This record gives sequence, structure tokens and C-alpha cells, in this order.
Amino acid sequence: MSEFTLDQLREQVRGPVIAAGDDGYEQARRVYNAMIDRRPRVVVRAANAGDAASAVRYARENDLEVAVRGGSHSVPGFGTVDDGVVIDLGAMRGLRVDPGARTARAEGGATWGDFNAATYPYGLATTGGIISTTGVGGLTLGGGIGYLARGCGLSCDNLVSADVVLADGRIVVASERENADLFWALRGGGGNFGVVTSLEFRLHPVKDIYGGPMFFALDDAADVLRFYREFIQDAPEQFGGFPAYQIAPPLPFIPAERHGEPFLAFVSCWAGPLEDGEQALKPLRDVAPVVAEHVGPMPYPALNSAFDGLVPPGLQHYWKANFVRSLTDEAIDAHLVHGPQVPVVNSTMHIYPINGAVHRVAPDATAFAYRDATFATVIAGMWPDPVQNDANTRWVRDYYAATAPHSEAGGYVNFMAGDDQDRVAANYKGNYERLRTVKRAYDPDNVFHLNQNIAP
Repeated sequence: MSEFTLDQLREQVRGPVIAAGDDGYEQARRVYNAMIDRRPRVVVRAANAGDAASAVRYARENDLEVAVRGGSHSVPGFGTVDDGVVIDLGAMRGLRVDPGARTARAEGGATWGDFNAATYPYGLATTGGIISTTGVGGLTLGGGIGYLARGCGLSCDNLVSADVVLADGRIVVASERENADLFWALRGGGGNFGVVTSLEFRLHPVKDIYGGPMFFALDDAADVLRFYREFIQDAPEQFGGFPAYQIAPPLPFIPAERHGEPFLAFVSCWAGPLEDGEQALKPLRDVAPVVAEHVGPMPYPALNSAFDGLVPPGLQHYWKANFVRSLTDEAIDAHLVHGPQVPVVNSTMHIYPINGAVHRVAPDATAFAYRDATFATVIAGMWPDPVQNDANTRWVRDYYAATAPHSEAGGYVNFMAGDDQDRVAANYKGNYERLRTVKRAYDPDNVFHLNQNIAP
């Protein structure tokens, strides 16, 4: 019988400790993906790293599973657990920017919206995601693909150090100088190694960008995809952007009669000099007529949050993903068949470019192994009505089945579904055995296993 009681946990931590039956429990247990409905024994809303350490010790002494929640965007619902302990970092959203050193430190619950709001006044940024409500920690630990990746590298490539609560409750720093093996594993290895309560990043001179979404008719999708395949190989690294199958939302720049119609969209981000932006996008405009667009100079945070409205909390989610070296004609044919069948306005398919600066990092320099892939594809099924779960999940699976034979064996861990555990070794390729070694050193009992798990 453990001597570490729930009352003692409440005495030790500064943040709220919310147990089943307490006021606020229903809200505290809710996660981003409404398909996930779990009932933890207790949710600890950590106020600091010490709270997270106490929660880990409480879970271990009471033989309870541990789930760690940062931005809460985990599609498989790894941020919660039945009858276990949820360590919720959502109240830890502090940011500190050092403009002279061009670094920023974010607490473990910060979102990319928080991060961009803090760094933008200094004309600085680092690679974040595509949706601003995404957690900084979760995105970075899985690698960190975003608009700036071709010029600045992945989020994890810009990580300088991290504070980590280990499975034994100790709080350590991971960097090139301290716990270097742990630091290596954190950069792409996901949430396997501890609770990351703060992250320090290198920043880059990025403030306003030139870009936004352009919509092309489905009849021109093949031409746009083939253009993108060739153009991105040696495009200036200030160019970030991706094609997407997207149902046109009811936005004023899209003709009203085209609302609700599927398109091949292209979302562009030129992070070089603004006066060069129009010319940088001209090759894309020359491919086919643009049906609708919202393109021009804008603050980088505005682009990073432009699609937040399409993915509010409470949707049903089911995703699949693969890395791709070459977008072959056969792969494009598969996209041309399945992309136009995108079922609702929230669902989409993106083909992110991950060459440029990403390729200049050796495949064994961080846990993120696919430094030879040119693209990261995600088929993101997201919809509001649970009645549509079977049909919309089937769209994702059929699309994935058609494109997987033309892709690499592994995919980006942040895009993996709950039924992708058998792909973990492939996701890390030649780095998997080293990751297992680090896991054995820092979490031999696999306390942190609610993730794309690297078993010790």
C-alpha cells in the first residue's frame, strides 16, 4: 500500500489536482480529439516542473499509468488515460525571449500562438507548425515540421536545451553539454523519455512574410502537383508551402458559388524580402489559373494561425502519414483519385516539403531519421459529426493504402494514429536501436509509454 496519498499530492503541488467527482473534472479530462473519451483518476494541472515531478512520483508509488498533456493536440489521445494520472502542462505557457542571443524559452504548455506572439515584436521566429494552437513541446519532440523548415530546419533542429522530469522524479537539463544522449533522443523521439517542462530555441530573423492560400480547379491538380515536385527540389529556401486538397470554406475571397467545392489548394510562405515575394510565387501562378486566393504580405503569426478556425477543439480525428522521397507519377495518380473525395471542410491532405536545411542535418545527428525524404504527407481526417466516423475513417485508410506503396516505410510520428504502433521502428529507421538504448537508461520501466512507444 502506497503512503503517497491524493491528499498528500494536493499538499505538495501548487496547481489544481482534479479527481473524478471534483468540480471541473469533466472539462479537465477533455482532449482535442472528441473521438477520445477517457476517465483519468486524477488530472494534475502543473504550475511548474516540481508539480510534474510530484505527479510522476505519485503515479509510480500508486502503480498508475501516466499521460502527459501539453497543447493537447495528440490525435491518438495520448494526453489522457483511463484510471491513471494526467500531467496537464496547459497552465505553463510562459515565454522569455532574448533578442540579443536570438533565443527563446517556452514552458511546456505553450502553444505556437504563444511563441509567435512573444517573438514577433523582435522580428524573430523559429519553425513551428501549421496551426497556432498546437503545443510547442509535442510538435518539437516529434520533429517539428512547418512553414520555415526548408530555411530554418525542423523545430527540433533549433532546440538548444530542455528541462525534463524523468521517470524517477528527478529534474534534469538536456543539451549538447548535459545529458547529451537524452538531448539527442528528445529531438524527434517523442514523449518517450520524460515530461518536458521547458524548451529553449534558436531564433531566426523572420517577421512579415509574403504568402497565403491559392485555390486551383481539380482539373489542374495534376499540373500543380507535378510542378511542385520539380520546383521544390531547388527552390530558394525562403520558400515554404505545400499543396493540399481542401473543400472551399465560406470565405469572402472565394466566389460564393464555389463554397463547398473541393479544390487543390496551395498554401505558400515566402520568408525572404517582401519585395521579392510576388516574383517568388510567379512560377506557381504560371502553372494554371488561380480560382481564388488570399495572398500578400502578412505577419508570420497571421499565416501560422490562418487555419485555426478549420480545426477547433472537439472534432473527430483520424490521420495517416508517410515520408516520401520522390513524388512519382504513380503517387500523383493516387492523390488525383482520393484527394478530391475529401469528405468535409475540416479534412485535408497536405504534402509538406522537408528538404533544404532539413537535409543538411545528418540522419543520426538527432532522433529524426528521415533526412533523405523530400516530403512528409499527412491525410488528416477531421470532422464534427461522430455519425460519420466509419465513412470518414475509411476515406483516410483508402487514401493511405493507395499512396503508401509509393512512400517510405516510416512516417512523421506527430501524424501517426493510435493503430500505428507497429510502425514505430520504421519511423526511426537506423536510429531505433539507439533510441531503445536511451530509453533503457532514462525510463527502463517504460513509465512514459502513452506515445508512439519506443519499448526499452
